[in-house]
Amino acid sequence: MSRTPDDLAGSLAASQKELPPLDDWHPELSGDMDLVITRDGRWLFKGEPIAREATVRLFSTILRREEDRHYYLVTPVEKWRIQVDDTPLLAHGLEVCGSETPVITLNTNMGERLEVGEAHPLQVGVYQDTGEPRPVVLVRHGVEARLTTSAFYDLAALAEERSANGKPVFGVMSHGKFWAIGQGG
Repeated sequence: MSRTPDDLAGSLAASQKELPPLDDWHPELSGDMDLVITRDGRWLFKGEPIAREATVRLFSTILRREEDRHYYLVTPVEKWRIQVDDTPLLAHGLEVCGSETPVITLNTNMGERLEVGEAHPLQVGVYQDTGEPRPVVLVRHGVEARLTTSAFYDLAALAEERSANGKPVFGVMSHGKFWAIGQGG
């Protein structure tokens, strides 16, 4: 049986205000859904954008990445594998609050605010094919948000050089921790 995004969204509580307890939901795999999240953050069902923003936002709350590195939309009774080109979410609108103990905050394209820290760690890897930086922040359940180019430039503007393991490293402070974002000179 093939499900549509509206079918799946309709089976969830429309008035849900808190994040669902994905850690408690372990249904068997229902199958593969023809849903792709593109690198630029578009959610496509059978090649067409999902028209309802509310459906996409709801899906972002029931999305998890499992140990097999695949992404799934999970409900108490269904689990659908989907495709993600890079990261399912994007992070933008970088802000810094506090000067003594700075906290870096980002907004996701789903309207969530994330503070870079232990709950939402920042990691900057590289794309293997281009060597370009790949800055991501963990959202939850293995799901990451990739910083947009402008957010990464804002982050780089905050960077300071420190020594780590005897080597220079550029990074930023947030929630009392130094987060490395690149090699120093």
